[in-house]
Amino acid sequence: MTETRAKPTPRTGDKPETRQPWLWNVVLLDSDEHTYDYVIRMLQQLFALDAEKAFLIADRVNNDGRAVCITTHKEHAELKRDQILAFGRDPMLAASRGSMFAVIEPAEFDGEGSNASDGART
Repeated sequence: MTETRAKPTPRTGDKPETRQPWLWNVVLLDSDEHTYDYVIRMLQQLFALDAEKAFLIADRVNNDGRAVCITTHKEHAELKRDQILAFGRDPMLAASRGSMFAVIEPAEFDGEGSNASDGART
C-alpha cells in the first residue's frame, strides 16, 4: 500500500503587520485676495471649526504664509484640499479671482516644526 503525505505548509513568520494609514496635512496657503472673514467662514463650513479655532488658523496663514487645517488619511485630505480649491472667490473683495490655494503633504513633513496640533485631526 502506498502512503500519501501532504507537504508541510512553510511558515513565513508571525502574522503580517497591519500598518496604520499614512497621515497627511491639508495646508492652506496665504492669499492677498481673501479677507479674514472669508477664510474663517470657509474653515467653519469645510472643517466644522468654531470661530475661535478658525480665526487662529486664518491668523497663522496671514502671519506665516501657511497653516495646517487638518491632519487625516490621504483620501480625506485630498477631498478637503479639493473643497478649499472649489470654495469660490471672496465676494467682499473685487480683486478676488477665485478660491484660496491648498496643498496636501505627509504629516511628518508639516514644515512648521510641529506635530500639526494647530489644525483639526481626524
